[in-house]
Amino acid sequence: MSHAFYIFTSYGVTALVCLMLIAWVFLDGRSRRRELAELEASGIRRRSASTGQETRKA
Repeated sequence: MSHAFYIFTSYGVTALVCLMLIAWVFLDGRSRRRELAELEASGIRRRSASTGQETRKA
C-alpha cells in the first residue's frame, strides 16, 4: 500500500462524510420547515411570531 493511496483514501472519506453532513442538515431543515407549516396551519403559533399584545408577569 502506497503513501499516496492512504492520503487519497483519507481525503475521499473526509469529503464523503462532509457531503453526508451537508445533505443531512439540508434534509432535516426541510423537514422542520414542513413540521412548522403543519403546526401553524393547525392553529399553533410560535411565540416569536406574537402579535405584540404580550402580558408579562412581574
